[in-house]
Amino acid sequence: MTTTEQLDSVDRAVSRSRSRKWIRLAGCAFLPYFCVVGMFTLLQRKLIYLPDRNPAVAAEAGFVNGELREVTRVTSDGLTLHGWFVAASDVGKAPTTLADDDRHPLVIYFPGNAGHRRYREKEIRQLAALGCHVLFFDYRGYASNPGNPTEANLARDARGAWDYAIEELGARPEQIVVWGESLGGGVATRLAWELCSDQTRPRGLVLRCTFTSLVDAGAHHYPWLPVRLVLVDRYPSIERIPHVTCPLLVIHGRQDRIIPFDHGEKLFAAAPSAAHNGVPKRLVALPDAGHNDMMYVAADEIRDAVQQFLESVETTVH
Repeated sequence: MTTTEQLDSVDRAVSRSRSRKWIRLAGCAFLPYFCVVGMFTLLQRKLIYLPDRNPAVAAEAGFVNGELREVTRVTSDGLTLHGWFVAASDVGKAPTTLADDDRHPLVIYFPGNAGHRRYREKEIRQLAALGCHVLFFDYRGYASNPGNPTEANLARDARGAWDYAIEELGARPEQIVVWGESLGGGVATRLAWELCSDQTRPRGLVLRCTFTSLVDAGAHHYPWLPVRLVLVDRYPSIERIPHVTCPLLVIHGRQDRIIPFDHGEKLFAAAPSAAHNGVPKRLVALPDAGHNDMMYVAADEIRDAVQQFLESVETTVH
């Protein structure tokens, strides 16, 4: 071997050594990132669903005997869900049937991802004061309910709540307002989409501080993670809202840092301009409200917006 060949051989060996060194360094640098991605992928539902698994006690929420009724519903896959049926304030005692009640709409309330119905006392009381009956089932895995929350399972729970309203309370679709808060907006939008597709339109859909999709919300908070690739529960409301043909009210706080205001704007823009009965869609922007403080800083604005919405849909029902 000539001296030149020997030098070339040494250069190649040095080059290979440097390449292996850079590969090892790159592996060391990216290994923590891949570990974080793996943990996020495996534990994502633990991050999404944050239930309080303690029983929801009506007395702790300030409700007295007769003001609400404890209700249960068996889902299509055999789980028994617990909830409350709260009467409109001017009725007093929760009625056994709504078949002959044309004065009071029924709100089926789908909450956000944390806590349970005990923590929505302010929202329930406001709706009752506006003359609405309220049906509120906790999702599976929340409060004393068995099971595990997933997107598909919450859709089953939502359908179970709707079926309870129709079959057990005797409500008609045109009496029922579907209400979704935060993650519950994804649940409510899916239910309204399914009902409208079946030509069984509810009286209206109210979305409060909800997202265009859970994927968009996750990507906003974790731009350094491949959320769009690994997220399992996606709640694609932005794809479903164009096909929701019942009256629509969107309420969103401009100071929301959890689900930014532009999510509400985009959902509103994607929805039909008017419902099947001619009621125009409406977006209410709350200038001082964030995500979790709405009922503390903008309760009056929310009350007025919901009251006007209920009045607008009432004229098309009677």
